[in-house]
Amino acid sequence: MGIIINKEENIFSLNTTNTSYVFAVDNEGLIRSLYWGNKIKNIEDFYITKLEEVSTNDPVYEITPEEFPVCGGLRYKEHCLKVNFNDGTRELKYKYIGYSVVNNSLLIKLRDEHYDLEINLHYIIHEKYDLIERYVTLRNNTDTSIEVEKIYSGQFHIPYENLNFRNVHGHWGAEQQMFTQKVGYGKIYIENRRGISTHNHNPYFILDKDAKETSGEVFFGALKLSGNFSGIVEQTPYGETLVQLGINPHDFALELKAGEEFKTPAIIAGYTNEGFEKMSHNLHNYGKNELMRDGLRDVLYNSWEATEFKVSCEEQIKLARKAKELGAELFVVDDGWFGERDGIDNGLGDWYVNERKFPKGLNQLIDEVKSMSMKFGIWFEPEMVNPKSKLYKDHPDWIYNFKTREADTSRGQYVLNLSKDEVKEFVYNTLDNMLSTYDIDYIKWDANRPISQSDVRRDIWYKHIQNLYDIVRKLKEKHKNVYFEACASGGGRIDYGSLEVFDDFWTSDNTDAYDRLKIQDSYSYIYPIKAMRAWVTDCPNFLSKRNIPLRFRFHSAMMGTLGIGCNILKYTKEEEEIAKELIDEYKSIRHIIQEGDFYRLENTSSNDYYLYQYLKEDEAVVFAFLPQSKIGHRGTRVKLRGLEENKKYKVEYLNQVIEKTGEYLMNYGLDIKLSGDYSSCIVRLSRTLNY
Repeated sequence: MGIIINKEENIFSLNTTNTSYVFAVDNEGLIRSLYWGNKIKNIEDFYITKLEEVSTNDPVYEITPEEFPVCGGLRYKEHCLKVNFNDGTRELKYKYIGYSVVNNSLLIKLRDEHYDLEINLHYIIHEKYDLIERYVTLRNNTDTSIEVEKIYSGQFHIPYENLNFRNVHGHWGAEQQMFTQKVGYGKIYIENRRGISTHNHNPYFILDKDAKETSGEVFFGALKLSGNFSGIVEQTPYGETLVQLGINPHDFALELKAGEEFKTPAIIAGYTNEGFEKMSHNLHNYGKNELMRDGLRDVLYNSWEATEFKVSCEEQIKLARKAKELGAELFVVDDGWFGERDGIDNGLGDWYVNERKFPKGLNQLIDEVKSMSMKFGIWFEPEMVNPKSKLYKDHPDWIYNFKTREADTSRGQYVLNLSKDEVKEFVYNTLDNMLSTYDIDYIKWDANRPISQSDVRRDIWYKHIQNLYDIVRKLKEKHKNVYFEACASGGGRIDYGSLEVFDDFWTSDNTDAYDRLKIQDSYSYIYPIKAMRAWVTDCPNFLSKRNIPLRFRFHSAMMGTLGIGCNILKYTKEEEEIAKELIDEYKSIRHIIQEGDFYRLENTSSNDYYLYQYLKEDEAVVFAFLPQSKIGHRGTRVKLRGLEENKKYKVEYLNQVIEKTGEYLMNYGLDIKLSGDYSSCIVRLSRTLNY
């Protein structure tokens, strides 16, 4: 049974296949964390020790590892909830009311001792993934409004000091740069204040006790939110480490009116003692199986780098024909097809087909694409508007702006105030009209600037994102076959909130194949490979100015859901043949890449090899990359993982075919020697006979 309760002691145990998460109502009436780790089946083994204050400066409220600490009384620690009541009271004092269980969900009911404010802690067990999901709902049963100044989705307690904290840093074109930081005394903050993007940090935590890829204790959690988030990690003076995740309290306030309820974004969290690989597998499988649609993702061609804003129907048809020849299955027209859009300073908001660029209408292109048995996709930036657009002239009050300030532009555009009902309705109707009028299969939803001048209401940071989610959900309910890609100046919306709504992530505008290896590696710790869009683009790359061989570029992009963004009309015959060969190869292995288990493999060489494995049932694929040969030109011996020891596998790589047992391949490994700069290869394995 997933939820076990000791009713006499008020101890609650949430159990997955391999883990237990245990908390209790203690002698002070506080919800106290007791345990998070490997599974302990017997709840009777748990007991609640009585905590006593160390001194008047260390009261019991400060010492208790609370599940959901609130602001009030003798608490000076980080809290998850701060509210201001209508009569001037600015603290909470909760009492435990009871609990309820429905299937795999547990609800802990709390209420303020004086005011009829419900604080409900929700827990959902995802048993087979060894994950627990948690969120909070507030319900105001008073007859006046309550101001919520801060609300996090939860707090976790880890009974160790000197842990390692992992997250990513970065900026546009350099997202997903993983770092590791030792947790000492003081606090670690990660956050986003931009409203729509997560280029700098990502809303998750990884805390480990000197773990390795396949061994060691790892505690982790990811927030389902694409907007302003905040995370805090603190090693307390009392022998533990706490971590919180939730809505960023920066410039945030929520009016909870009489009778209203508010639900926080959820955290999906877990524990393993089998290292980072197990963490990744649990999260990947949850994402693939529970959040994402079934079915393999198409090989995509996007026209942006070929034409940029110089879109014409004739040129797009030429690109579509060539893309079909190479093997693409989905043709996407990027920016420049609409309004008076010839650059960044006009068109956004005026979502009508440009007649100069499409004199016979958009259907001429769509019909041509469909006649070649390809799907059709198109680019939108629905949250934005240009100052020169007709939409802005008609509705200047629809943007985020203060009346006494000149409106901020970034990339020549304003942000529409999506928290307004009329703006939300306009955006939905615009997309719905396009999808109802044209045979569109794919929307690339972009957002190319952060929010500023965010109105007098300080709940817009959260409401903007919730309305965005609502629009996409509603569109997908009506247009069930349309896929939506989450893009925000590259990898600005990579999070589990987006993954619940969108179908793909655009990982980064940086398509340099070498840079992408690191970006994709960091991405893989938390997010499913199936959601990771990766493109092959032209060289020299527009950011790095590097020239990288086409085969290496393809191999790098084939590690995710493959896309092509080159100007394929300029391909040489040799490049065309390479592209056809590798697109065809990708189609033969994408079921392994998109739906299999992902492994970050160890490199034994002094050369910097990048080595990755995908495994699905009796098939496996290994990607090997050598960006640069060093002195000695040493090869590497790569040990595979996840194979069956007593089975034999046919191994095809580097123009040879061998047959080895899973036991040999996992313990001895494969010798791979690449040479030169930007060298790469693919290893294919298939299970054959019993050993």
